[in-house]
Amino acid sequence: MADLFVKQAKQYAKTRPSYPAELFQFIASKAAFHGLAWDVGTGSGQAAQSLAEIYERVVATDTSPTQLGFAPKLPNVRYELTSPVMSWTELEKKIAPESSLDLVTIAQALHWFDLPTFYQQVKWALKKPNGLIAAWCYTVPEVNGLVDSVFRPFYADSDPFWDPARKLVDNEYRGIDFPFEPVEGADSTGPFRFVSERAMTLTEYFTYIRSWSAYQTAKGEGVELLSSNVIEKFERAWNEDGNSPKIVKFPVYLRIGRTGN
Repeated sequence: MADLFVKQAKQYAKTRPSYPAELFQFIASKAAFHGLAWDVGTGSGQAAQSLAEIYERVVATDTSPTQLGFAPKLPNVRYELTSPVMSWTELEKKIAPESSLDLVTIAQALHWFDLPTFYQQVKWALKKPNGLIAAWCYTVPEVNGLVDSVFRPFYADSDPFWDPARKLVDNEYRGIDFPFEPVEGADSTGPFRFVSERAMTLTEYFTYIRSWSAYQTAKGEGVELLSSNVIEKFERAWNEDGNSPKIVKFPVYLRIGRTGN
């Protein structure tokens, strides 16, 4: 999985949407303690950076040294390069001992994991009761009616070049296995919807698209998704109202649960 993002790691770090503060506030409000958090599949550290403002210590792990090279260096964040298939020994040595984590987070990565094994390790490492696991994904961007009308068929054309796991993201993590108990005040584990917003120029919007694993896969097969014809369509739609940059919205869908006794 990590290999999908190595070639475009710099673009990925620059253009990947940040996550809304409300998301982290919601997670923190459901946590009994804010001591130690593990951010799994941290990539270039977007979630770890936000967690570091709330939790005393954060362990952030990824299987890609290239991605970790772009992560922000913070005094209470420890980055660890881990194996694609983490052993129990590696878990205890690099992450934390049994029943010691207050929170496990997975941002835009849960769909890549061997879930049965991962969940066993999460349940072993989280405190009992009420250790939290929070996993979220963001779906396709929303700009306005004109731009989105160009994006929708463009995204459909990209479908053959996405890994099949992408379908779990398109489905807002509704169909993903998540064997945990609802947090206090909730009658399910979600998904709960949040929205991330950022101002983007059309050039930045294209840079975001070029950071897709599907874009890189298509390019490797000799297919240019952003052909001159497609770019022209986006330019006409983007410039229709004469405003640039534009606010681009990324819907974020959270699954959150807790351990039992």
